[in-house]
Amino acid sequence: MIHRPALEQLTLARIREFVRQPEALFWVFGFPVLLALGLGFAFREKGPETIPIGVSGARAEALAETLGASPALRVRVYPDGQGRDALRTGRISLLVEAADEPVFRFDPTRPESRLARLEADAALQSAAGRRDPIEVRSIETREPGARYIDFLIPGLLGLNLMGTGMWGVGFSIATARMQKLLKRLVATPMRKSEYLLSHVFSRLLFLVLEVIVLVGFGWWVFDVAVRGSLAALALVSLLGALAFAALGLLVASRAQTLEGVSGIMNLVMVPMWVMSGVFFSVERFPDGMRPWIKALPLTALNDALRAIINEARPLSELGLEVGILVAWGLASFAVALAIFKWR
Repeated sequence: MIHRPALEQLTLARIREFVRQPEALFWVFGFPVLLALGLGFAFREKGPETIPIGVSGARAEALAETLGASPALRVRVYPDGQGRDALRTGRISLLVEAADEPVFRFDPTRPESRLARLEADAALQSAAGRRDPIEVRSIETREPGARYIDFLIPGLLGLNLMGTGMWGVGFSIATARMQKLLKRLVATPMRKSEYLLSHVFSRLLFLVLEVIVLVGFGWWVFDVAVRGSLAALALVSLLGALAFAALGLLVASRAQTLEGVSGIMNLVMVPMWVMSGVFFSVERFPDGMRPWIKALPLTALNDALRAIINEARPLSELGLEVGILVAWGLASFAVALAIFKWR
């Protein structure tokens, strides 16, 4: 009889455990595809939408006709009082009150309100006879990789690698601890490092499928091409998966219940969901926060994936991002190995 090494047997056991859970397969492969499909169609390439604005006052009808000349505005006349309610509740981005001199009411923190104010002012000034002294020539460009879906697909891939690495590893260990399975493993000759590494290695089998499914879906449906090296994409994805699997080990090293590991997981993952550039750029955050955000593993992974997929940058230019992923992975695994308890 051939006796396989303990690490190999443990890894195979983790794989069998995963594929027997249909809900886990959905969250790994189905959910990111559905998310990409929904957001991809919601933010697909299309012409600019008109901005809703309101007009109120004694001369509202005449003013609305003048503002309606702008193709960027969708004008509606409101009775006195109702216009401010529409502005307050967000149904319109700008309220123009027709007094002796038109009055603009808007929220300057909303980009569409500032744009509506500029468009409305331009329409009124043109109707009053304004002529621009400088003739400006416009050239429309559509660069490859500049669409929102091009930004989104690498972010979803990074998000999926984080989720499957942490949830898959953390929940598996917490469940085994609750069912008293870990206590039984203490009596075996298996080393702690072998048990923890089996959870990490079992994720690698599904890594290839995760990348192929999501990147292939983006290319097939939305024409999101991988402009860089496939080998670089594979290596960065591998480092990201290992780093988050190690983080999952760390989170589950002491957690005694599913509720406990779930709470810690959310504490670790939710800030990265928001800040690490999955759905919008980290440039939206204040300057003082960006160095800390850049040091997060999901930020490094997303930046590296976008650099390879959208910018065709070689791996030699991604030393900082790769270094951050390696540091998080090694540090997390080392601490998890030191503090892990069977009971």
